[in-house]
Amino acid sequence: MTPPATTGTPAILRVQARVLIAAAPDTVYDTVSDLTRSGEWSRECTGGRWVSGTPRTVGAVFRGENYRGADVVPWAPVVRGPWTTESEVVAAEPWRLFQWVVRDSAGRRQDSTWTYELEATAEGCLLVHHYRLGRPTEGLAKIFAQLGEDGRRRFTAAWNEKLADDVAASLSRIKRVIERGAGRGPGPGAAERGGLG
Repeated sequence: MTPPATTGTPAILRVQARVLIAAAPDTVYDTVSDLTRSGEWSRECTGGRWVSGTPRTVGAVFRGENYRGADVVPWAPVVRGPWTTESEVVAAEPWRLFQWVVRDSAGRRQDSTWTYELEATAEGCLLVHHYRLGRPTEGLAKIFAQLGEDGRRRFTAAWNEKLADDVAASLSRIKRVIERGAGRGPGPGAAERGGLG
């Protein structure tokens, strides 16, 4: 399975994890593409709602509700407590690929991309979860402005490690949710409940 397309900008942050799920790709896709369910598996996104477009289709915008505790890379000058992000779906290929980018405060796409890739296997579905940050986001630019060169290197290394742990934890929880039979949520047309962005 090849990584998703990138902008060509060298990555500041880049992580990937994979898990084999004993379920069909359509079940896995229906689960992970429903971003309103993110609170069931994400360490920071507690849920949210679709605010424009047809949910789970290219161009749809999701407003995520997030929470970060004081113990997460405690020395880093990052947002603590609750905050929101807006993300835009940029790829939605049922049973194969779901991808979104985090938008800035003006609604522009940033070089901050989250991806799920799916592949059918004899045992069910291989799910690969990627995160890639190319150019600094609004939030990261503010953080870097508070750090010297050594601090930026230290932050990048620590945050990449933190993201790798988060992505692996999300996949473990997604596997558990789906294999327990809770994987199939409402279809894309149904009413749906409501980072370093």
